[in-house]
Amino acid sequence: MKAMILAAGKGERLRPLTLHTPKPLVRVGGVPLIEHHLRALAAAGFTEIVINHAWLGQQIEDHLGDGSRFGVSISYSPEGEPLETGGGIFKALALLGDGPFAVVNGDIWTDYDFAALRQPLSGLAHLVLVGNPEHHASGDFSLDAGRVQDGVPGADTLTYSGIAVLDPGLFQGCTAGAFKLAPLLRKAMAAGQVTGEQLQGHWVDVGTHERLAEVESLIKGTR
Repeated sequence: MKAMILAAGKGERLRPLTLHTPKPLVRVGGVPLIEHHLRALAAAGFTEIVINHAWLGQQIEDHLGDGSRFGVSISYSPEGEPLETGGGIFKALALLGDGPFAVVNGDIWTDYDFAALRQPLSGLAHLVLVGNPEHHASGDFSLDAGRVQDGVPGADTLTYSGIAVLDPGLFQGCTAGAFKLAPLLRKAMAAGQVTGEQLQGHWVDVGTHERLAEVESLIKGTR
């Protein structure tokens, strides 16, 4: 199974850190954020990684190279303009092959074991969900007996962690350009084609300076 790290965001809320450094190369625990993912994916048995990029993307390629020093092989999918999550993955499908692939948002930090993703996919997607963080208290989806449904008012919800396994068939009928992933997932959910699990462990959406500091504290606590 191949894996894709989504690394095309600008990280505007992390300025001034991201004015001259792409968000995936912002250091946390002394290590660029994206390196935490690469090392964890390699440890989980993923050897072929696709990384998309846009803002200051050449810096990412220059820093990571072909991936050999991490024990993986990296292919890049550069975007002239950010294509959002759906469009970015769609553009990279030719690099990802015909089978299901793992996807990891480049701007999260987690101790989740990516090896758990390396199993047969039942349907078009498998999502890893987390308890709703303070900055997203309404959540995204509901999880019931291993199946994911769109969240509805009054129902218990969870938040999409940015970790998933996707089947290329999820993108059937899509065309090149910028588009979101969520509408495709919700369509597949309505057809009963999305499974899920709740992450047990640490997870932070590193979108602000405060959450970057939170990750620093978590890393210090695990050492």
